[in-house]
Amino acid sequence: MSFDRRRFLYLGAAGGAALALSSRFPRTARADAPAFEHEEATVDDLQKKMAAGALTARALTQAYLDRIAAMDQKGPALHAVIETNPEALAIADALDAERKAKGARGPLHGIPILLKDNIDTADKNTTTAGSLALSGSIAPRDSTVAQKLREAGAILLGKANLSEWANIRSSHSSSGWSARGGQCKNPYVLDRNPCGSSSGSAAAVSASFSALAVGTETDGSIVCPANSEGVVGIKPTVGLASRAGIIPISHSQDTAGPLCRTVRDAAILLGALTGADPRDPATAAARGRTDYTTALDPDGLRGARIGVHRKAFGFNTAVDKIMEEALAEMKRRGAVIVDPAIIPHVDEYGDSELEVLLYELKADLNAYLAGLGPTAPVKSLAEVIAFNEAHSAEEMPFFGQDLFEKAQAKGPLTDAKYLKALAKNKRLAGPAGIDAIMTQHKLDAIVAPTGGPGWLTDHICGDSFGGGSSAPAAVAGYPDVSVPAGMIFGLPVGISFMGRAYSEPVLIKLAYAFEQATHHRRAPRFLATAAAPG
Repeated sequence: MSFDRRRFLYLGAAGGAALALSSRFPRTARADAPAFEHEEATVDDLQKKMAAGALTARALTQAYLDRIAAMDQKGPALHAVIETNPEALAIADALDAERKAKGARGPLHGIPILLKDNIDTADKNTTTAGSLALSGSIAPRDSTVAQKLREAGAILLGKANLSEWANIRSSHSSSGWSARGGQCKNPYVLDRNPCGSSSGSAAAVSASFSALAVGTETDGSIVCPANSEGVVGIKPTVGLASRAGIIPISHSQDTAGPLCRTVRDAAILLGALTGADPRDPATAAARGRTDYTTALDPDGLRGARIGVHRKAFGFNTAVDKIMEEALAEMKRRGAVIVDPAIIPHVDEYGDSELEVLLYELKADLNAYLAGLGPTAPVKSLAEVIAFNEAHSAEEMPFFGQDLFEKAQAKGPLTDAKYLKALAKNKRLAGPAGIDAIMTQHKLDAIVAPTGGPGWLTDHICGDSFGGGSSAPAAVAGYPDVSVPAGMIFGLPVGISFMGRAYSEPVLIKLAYAFEQATHHRRAPRFLATAAAPG
């Protein structure tokens, strides 16, 4: 997400007109959204069927491919998937044979997963960040994320659409748009925005195009689409999952993470993604952190001390009502609600966050492109900028590349201005921010609205975020888990659970208990436009 709009997302913008709260989900469905046998199926559901011989990985993979073919470019035309993996069925066949001969490797054996199109796969899929500048680019080796998923027995089904270049190209972009993938739509209400930048990953898993999906986040790019598209998103601690082989923005804030329909599925997927990797030194502390399903406890809210980051409230009265109901439910389930518990300094690092991201974008993207080797279509940020100018009709029909140009003007990572901004951001967001308020109130987690309902997609004026809470955890590099919390005019909104570095087990426990107590997730119905209550 670009900075100008993201600032509203994480500080909360007051004064906007709120939508009325709908007490039930509209029942009017589009006629071109066909019934699907595996709609809302969880990993456990699918594994039970495969173990019983009632389902094969091949049949499951074919079913998802057929659903993508029926609904991604036609029907609702979600534009959630850029390309599918031509080897997916062959991989499924091999995994079926292995299951028959040796048994399953684990919970992901034979499970199709979509990856955001900035995650390298050394196969017949390209990795392009949605940009025509990288069209045809095949990674020389798997990202560590892809490698780990293959080792776990997952089927890499294809690449999900995204906000091009993870939404760092322009300050006036439309989230979910890329030159390769077009405009990703929100599966709940098609004229509403899916948020980004992991737009297609969230849309695809919400619409049951795959069992699971992987996104990436620098600031808000997992939790915001999770919020807008009614799924669970986990933005892990930076360094918990390797970033090796992922097209970067910022080594101080980037991370991959799960987008799934349930907290349990997200915990299973997170466990497969984590661990130390010599290709990414930031993962050294992640050794041994692999099984997050042990944290799943339906009674996990009992006795937990949960702080309320009130500064992220007030941008939408309907969202506030949903959040108050969520807090009341957590209290009924035995949580101690500390209200307010406002994270300090959240309004003091917006400008300096962008400064850091621009410096690191230039350095990190140049390093990634150089690593593609001599056959890379473009070899530097400067070449990407030049490509976009030369192909402006295709690449810049709606918005430009002002952030790319600002990044290109930055100096090296030894510049005092960069080092000062980075140190300031980490201190204010982490030790002096989240850590300080949690220590003061002896908190297990902090909660806040993840964001508002999806806005109307507007290619003329760009995005119009209402409010949200992603910045403190993003800048600190700390975990953030978003879970569905309710519906507004048929559009989902989520609640975020944030905590200290490597507190994923605690946050997952709380998020799971909240999910099990409320069950706010609803399958999308692909409405043409928002429906009034009634």
